[in-house]
Amino acid sequence: MTRTSLHNLRLIDPEAGTESPGGLLIEDGRIAALLSPGAAPEGSIDCRGACLAPGIVDLGVKVSEPGERHKESFRSAGRAAAAGGVTTIVTRPDTDPAIDTPETLEFVHRRAQADAPVRVLPMAALTKGREGREMTELGLLSDAGAVAFSDCDHVVTDTRVFSRALGYAAAMKALVIGHVQEPGLSRGACATSGPFASLRGLPSVTPMAERMGLDRDIALIEMTGARYHVDQITTDRALPALERAKRNGLDITAGVGIHHLTLNELDVADYRTFFKLKPPLRSEDDRKAVVEALASGLIDILCSMHTPQDEESKRLPFEEAASGAVGLQTLLPAALRLVHAGDLTLPQLFRALSLNPSRRLGLETGRLALGAPADLVLFDPDAPFVLDRWTLLSKSVNTPFDGARMQGRVLGTWVGGSRVHGGEA
Repeated sequence: MTRTSLHNLRLIDPEAGTESPGGLLIEDGRIAALLSPGAAPEGSIDCRGACLAPGIVDLGVKVSEPGERHKESFRSAGRAAAAGGVTTIVTRPDTDPAIDTPETLEFVHRRAQADAPVRVLPMAALTKGREGREMTELGLLSDAGAVAFSDCDHVVTDTRVFSRALGYAAAMKALVIGHVQEPGLSRGACATSGPFASLRGLPSVTPMAERMGLDRDIALIEMTGARYHVDQITTDRALPALERAKRNGLDITAGVGIHHLTLNELDVADYRTFFKLKPPLRSEDDRKAVVEALASGLIDILCSMHTPQDEESKRLPFEEAASGAVGLQTLLPAALRLVHAGDLTLPQLFRALSLNPSRRLGLETGRLALGAPADLVLFDPDAPFVLDRWTLLSKSVNTPFDGARMQGRVLGTWVGGSRVHGGEA
């Protein structure tokens, strides 16, 4: 029997919504006991008042295997995740080739198991090649271990194909993850329409494109009864439609990426391509509305939307540069900005980072409860630092937070009771 004891902690329990002093005992990879304040069993690690929370379950991570291993591998992504307090990464199928066959999915399983120190749960493509023309073998892919199905930012424009795929997924009780942007309006856009985009001369898209994409998908969910998750809600205009869909009892949840939650369109400044994302950064009013929706629970999940791009892809004029930013290692300190600003409590934050994604995927993780897997993150929420992107463990270091003043350091990460990052607390 393996045993680890931690004491002198601030326990962050997103299920109970509490933050309290105490300790924790791990036995054979699971939480065996919650210790009272002051209890310090022999050999216990003194955590000196640091916070302990369920490990982050990051829904929507791109690992560039197969096809673009030079941008990110399972080894580098796993190390970055562990250093960021992420204990489970749910990987996207937008690789080259796409993860659309059981054989490709088996490759992902083997590579992840061999190289990553954290749990890796792969998604599979909803249509072959993510081309929106023909459904993948959902049943075979589910049997091979796919936890969800998504074409990522390739919106399925053929409504007949999409409704058929949603119907099959509903029959299997499989989760479909969608990207809600009206593709015709969004094509070629790299900014949100408004005075800023006009002054900079950037091709832009109206926030209504998100609302229009969501409205279509909600209608199809109502028709098919599918389980559906929106990868990112980033605009105020989309929130009323999401609220109505939930109120009407549809099986729908929504997420948001950390960059849209903490940055706005003005951060693009002088065409800084590390801030080029998909969808583009929004107005400050949109950002505030999305923060409020996350705090209220209307938006369920906060994720990194980790999208590695190499230097050659980013060192281009803004319109031509690749979209996306890395986020595995910066997710927690960036999210703690919302705690320090008073927008969220720590239990609310970890509800969105750990508990809700675990529940949506049917996992045991995300809880500080007896018998739950000991997937844990120990962190100091107040530790200040200036981020240097070259210290990140990802192969690609395209972060918009380079040079930013941040607070919050991960001191230790455990997966199944085994410490995968950090030394003594």
